[in-house]
Amino acid sequence: DYLAKTFSSDGNRKKWTWSGWVKRSVLGTYQILFIAKSGSTYSAINFVDDQLRFFDYNGSFNSQLKTNRLFRDSSAWYHIVVAYDTTQGTAANRIKFYVNGVQETSFAISTYPSLNFDGYINESDYTHYIGTEAASGNYFDGYMSEVCFINDQQLDATSFGEFDEDSGIWKPKSVSGLTFGTNGFYLETKQSGTSQNSSG
Repeated sequence: DYLAKTFSSDGNRKKWTWSGWVKRSVLGTYQILFIAKSGSTYSAINFVDDQLRFFDYNGSFNSQLKTNRLFRDSSAWYHIVVAYDTTQGTAANRIKFYVNGVQETSFAISTYPSLNFDGYINESDYTHYIGTEAASGNYFDGYMSEVCFINDQQLDATSFGEFDEDSGIWKPKSVSGLTFGTNGFYLETKQSGTSQNSSG
């Protein structure tokens, strides 16, 4: 299963945030969480070799960030936030990863986009997919819930989750107060009576 959407107009290609709760079923494969693609040009959030990665690609990598950390717990929900803002003066602030409420700071690859670079997410000529690369493969095999796309803002994980005051477990919180902006969306995708949380 996957979702696909082409936007009717461009959004902010310099600044956005993607947030989603994911539970992996199959490890070790190349799996797309979110991608904007046209031909051989694309921006994507994916798992590769069980590492979390984001990249902008157009014949070569305009940017690429890949964690040292491996995500191999198929019993856990991971809350993943990718926050993008190429207007930031400090290169390391232009792409930020958060997992279960904590910012990732250790990377196997850390190539940041140039200042004011226009990425391909939010480009109206590109099809945006959740859970596949252009409906042709690299499917995400697992579960997703509470998927949010925020345009015009680079948000941190506290906009989407919080630590439970009793258990200390990172859990979703209401996103009803967020401003989603042009092309923004919220996909709850959960059955009645079910919930997600993560322990780290």
